[in-house]
Amino acid sequence: MGDEGDNFDWDSEDDREIENFGLSSSCCSLPTVKMTACSVEASSVAGSSGTKVVDRFLGMGFSEKMVADAIQENGEENPDLILEALLKYSPSSPASSSGSKLIDHFVGMGFDVKMVARAISENGEEKTDSILETLLTYSEIEKFPQEQPHVDSDNLSSEYDESFLNDFSDLDSSENEENEKSEPDEGETLRFLASMGYTRDEASIAVERCGMHFGPDATISELADFICAAQMAKAADASFIEEKPKVNFDDDYPKNKRRKSNFEIDMLKRKKQINVLPVDGEIIQLPIKMIGFGTPTDPSILTHRDLPKGALGPPFFYYENVALAPKGAWQTISRFLYDIKPEFVDSKYFCAAARKRGYIHNLPIKNRFPLLPLPPHTIHEALPLTKRWWPSWDERTQLNCLQTCMASAKLTERILKAIEGYDGEPPERIQKYVLEQCRKWNLVWVGRNKVAPLEPDEVEMLLGFPRNHTRGGGISRTDRYKSLGNSFQVDTVAYHLSVLKDLFPEGITLLSLFTGIGGGEVALHRLGIKLKNVVSVEISEVNRNILRCWWEQTNQTGLLIEIPDVQQLDADMLEKHISAFGGFDLIIGGSPCNNLAGSNRHHRDGLEGEQSSLFFDYCRILDLVKNIMARNSQSLS
Repeated sequence: MGDEGDNFDWDSEDDREIENFGLSSSCCSLPTVKMTACSVEASSVAGSSGTKVVDRFLGMGFSEKMVADAIQENGEENPDLILEALLKYSPSSPASSSGSKLIDHFVGMGFDVKMVARAISENGEEKTDSILETLLTYSEIEKFPQEQPHVDSDNLSSEYDESFLNDFSDLDSSENEENEKSEPDEGETLRFLASMGYTRDEASIAVERCGMHFGPDATISELADFICAAQMAKAADASFIEEKPKVNFDDDYPKNKRRKSNFEIDMLKRKKQINVLPVDGEIIQLPIKMIGFGTPTDPSILTHRDLPKGALGPPFFYYENVALAPKGAWQTISRFLYDIKPEFVDSKYFCAAARKRGYIHNLPIKNRFPLLPLPPHTIHEALPLTKRWWPSWDERTQLNCLQTCMASAKLTERILKAIEGYDGEPPERIQKYVLEQCRKWNLVWVGRNKVAPLEPDEVEMLLGFPRNHTRGGGISRTDRYKSLGNSFQVDTVAYHLSVLKDLFPEGITLLSLFTGIGGGEVALHRLGIKLKNVVSVEISEVNRNILRCWWEQTNQTGLLIEIPDVQQLDADMLEKHISAFGGFDLIIGGSPCNNLAGSNRHHRDGLEGEQSSLFFDYCRILDLVKNIMARNSQSLS
């Protein structure tokens, strides 16, 4: 991932050495050694039962004297202690030994030296394929604790291995529908996720959260996608800490002028009471096929809806957040936004990457149209140069959700070493390991047996942004990935906003909350809707730089006003802007998902979380704008 990415251990679980994987005689059937003090030398025990053990250690690169000393020191019936003593004597075996080279080879792939020694002892140093498969098995066992529920292995269907690739396809083909109908029960699902290398906690949380949203129809594909997002979000949270900038007020907005309206006071009270608010009615369920009210490739399933009176514009508003939020979150969001039913859409119906999001808005839904030309819908359409190197056993056609971080160079090197020794297809177990990592990190094939993470410009293309959009302001590759991972998918949002083109032929005045890198602005621009005035509220200086550079590069003639903190946007500031512009036509934004995303296991506090509670500021500002515009309208009539 470049110099910046190498400073972060994105793949800590895969690259961490397994320190406590002891060599137990019950699971490592090393023959015991019967020797006397005068027959310690390996040459003197030829033909005895101890010869095999001595030969094993000699074959691993240890000298005869070291082996003899270790046996004499630890006793002939303690092969575990013998091996530990040998490793202590010589952390790295003589370079001239073939066994030493073998150990160095696998240690270089990231496996613990004890695990390597044990695998060689079990399989023999000539069988490198078997050694690697054994090491991968050790890794899977270590990742999934022994407290997993007991499942009789005879009850596990062999169809798991046969349908492994199909289970993960992001496309909704008829074949996938058949696979989804035969999903395993919860116990078997946990077992299967364990065989893929996920921990029990990860598997259980995925089953709980996806089951809550999708019901019993949650597929292995959705569960694995959920876990992969969790692991990457955890890495991102640990690596990116962005301090909240201090707000510099100009003369027009002095600190001592800030006051809270009655609505703001009421909203703060409701925020504090959110934990005790009853959840009325049924929990909002996510549809299996997330196409919202229709997509360009699917016939419209809804062209009209009745909105509550309080939700009617002006202004129009559009709110976005992650679909897989904690239990009751979307019901609360809906309740605070006039009880409007969310529109859940997966961007895989618009582009070559999945992105499950929920949208609440009061826009018309008839006569929508997509951005043209239509973006590529498959990996090979989007990245044609990868097709030459794509192996037949990698049947992915679309990518998983694009995250804020990328895989490490260490991981891609490990994958290369795992498969480069095979002339044809690697064994099924190695295919499984490689595919899991490819799906987890959205790796693509860029050479023979070589995978790589997506480049920032490739992520921009998949998300619908112009090439080099995030290079504005001279930011690092790491910041580019972070900014893109938190953005809108432009084609999806533009499809929903397309109805505004006929309504505002002269252009639009936009209040953009949590602007990010300007996904809403880019969508409107690509639709041909002129941006007359934009008040952008975004806390990240990096993102503000990106939007400002795009604004200049696209020769926008409208007015761009930037505000750094949504919490400082009060009634006085809004009244000033509404008086200057005559009101806002559209309020758009997606508040932070840090505490909502199912992937965040450590700070998943829902709408009470420090970042995600900013949703209530979206509601506060929306209500203030509606009240001010309504009051101004009445005074003019």
